[in-house]
Amino acid sequence: MFSEFINIVIRSIKLDKSLYSDTKNFGEASIYYALLIILFGSIISIIPNSSFLNYMNLRFDLGPIKGPSLKTIIISSFIMWLIKTTYLYFVGIILFPNEKTNCNFRKIIIVVAFAQAPLLLNFIVFNEKFLFFIIATYIWYNISLIIGLNIVLNYNNYIKTTLISLAPQIIFFLYVLSLFQGQANVVS
Repeated sequence: MFSEFINIVIRSIKLDKSLYSDTKNFGEASIYYALLIILFGSIISIIPNSSFLNYMNLRFDLGPIKGPSLKTIIISSFIMWLIKTTYLYFVGIILFPNEKTNCNFRKIIIVVAFAQAPLLLNFIVFNEKFLFFIIATYIWYNISLIIGLNIVLNYNNYIKTTLISLAPQIIFFLYVLSLFQGQANVVS
């Protein structure tokens, strides 16, 4: 059982397309593997978060900084997992389905969790010097998610899947950009 879990994590990290096309990976135990990936990912996220807080403290001398509790981190990780899955289910299956799309919420929630396996590598960011690696694992996660959704939703190309999965990040980026543009106009 543990070897099957490790196999899923390694295949997700290797961006193996067959992980998402193999029906065995969506069987009875798959939801438990998904829960474990989210749980381990949330616990591991404490390491880069602490490194980031240390970096900010060293750079701006903010004084003693206390991060959130373990309980808060775990609960928020599970809530974000459900929100991301609900969004992808709604947009990918209800708004923009393909003719061959035949998927349920359970399958999407498992894909989102399996795709988060690259984020388990964030344990490497134990020091401020490795903070750039967070961006690499986040991009890796998004690529894994795009591959998984493309296979599960039976889309014909990756463009539609990329737009669906990255739309919240693009909208957020444009919003932040507009805030900076608005502040620049006020200062001028």
